[in-house]
Amino acid sequence: MSSKITLSVIKADVGGYVGHSAMHEALLAEARTCLDAAKSRLLIDFHVTGCGDDLELIMTHDKGVDNSEIHGLAWKVFENCTAKARELKLYGAGQDLLADAFSGNVRGMGPGVAEMEFEERTAEPIVIFMADKTSAGAWNLPLYKMFADPFNTAGLIIAPTMHDGFRFEVHDVKGHKRIFFDCPEESYDLLVFIGASGRYVIKAVYAKDGEIAAVSSTERLALIAGKYVGKDDPVCVVRSQGKFPAVGEVLEPFTMPHIVEGWMRGSHYGPLLPVPFHHSGPTRFDGPPRVIAAGFQLANGSLVGPRDMFDDPAFDRVRERTNDLAEQLRRHGPFEPHRLPMEEMEYTTLPQVMDKLKERWEKLPG
Repeated sequence: MSSKITLSVIKADVGGYVGHSAMHEALLAEARTCLDAAKSRLLIDFHVTGCGDDLELIMTHDKGVDNSEIHGLAWKVFENCTAKARELKLYGAGQDLLADAFSGNVRGMGPGVAEMEFEERTAEPIVIFMADKTSAGAWNLPLYKMFADPFNTAGLIIAPTMHDGFRFEVHDVKGHKRIFFDCPEESYDLLVFIGASGRYVIKAVYAKDGEIAAVSSTERLALIAGKYVGKDDPVCVVRSQGKFPAVGEVLEPFTMPHIVEGWMRGSHYGPLLPVPFHHSGPTRFDGPPRVIAAGFQLANGSLVGPRDMFDDPAFDRVRERTNDLAEQLRRHGPFEPHRLPMEEMEYTTLPQVMDKLKERWEKLPG
């Protein structure tokens, strides 16, 4: 086995139960069966879970990132689970599978991907965040606070291993470009872009020596499909302790109900709700958008866990505040700022409604 471990988190919406609210146990069981059959051949370990109506495959191996065998395995799992979803007549079966056949890599085919390769430390705590009813840019603010905000992460000031700061890789998902920013020295430049989270998305964070600290899925479904087919429902992997933020510093950004795009029909802003695993199925207005956090210790590639990191009464108050904010936004109905601005609605189903009315617009007199 290689001295390096690869952690791959690959997710897809292959069918919702009921509607878009949750993942049927039969799909989770099918995924576990598929991955278990491949474990001795391809994987060191795996864990299967769901967040809302998304199937989440967490896998460790020694094949490196973007490996065709690993991605092919994930695609096969999604195909098998889609078949099971169709048997059960689940909603949106195969929704995120935008290609007819696997072509060597699932990137650009619909599923979301977050992968990192690294040498496992003596103790390797990792937190995997999984979200539902929101978009890829949902991690921008939390990742900034974890790795660049000393009011959130005390280690940036008092830990010698972190005092030099971190490097951020930012993707322009509409322009298909990327840029790197060193923080703290380029913090203001970084914020110019990541505050516009619909276009500029933090893909990864590195220590100044180049070691990977965090990685997220940046796939935008609407941009891949050319139309609205569902929200991105992103995942994010964060290493912690030692030269990286402590587990508590990694979780702390979620004590503020920050506003993300998504919610009902992908057309609304709403607060991101941190919940324990058993509350990951959104129902109110298909929301509010929510996030779960699975904590693992890696041991020679084995996934020791998960621990449900948001199953803590310390997050009860933020859940109350999130629901209060959700209530306030919901009262706006079809008006902004609850509904997305028109330029973002371009990637929803609204243009189909607008198109049939375009001939009724008249020039103003005079």
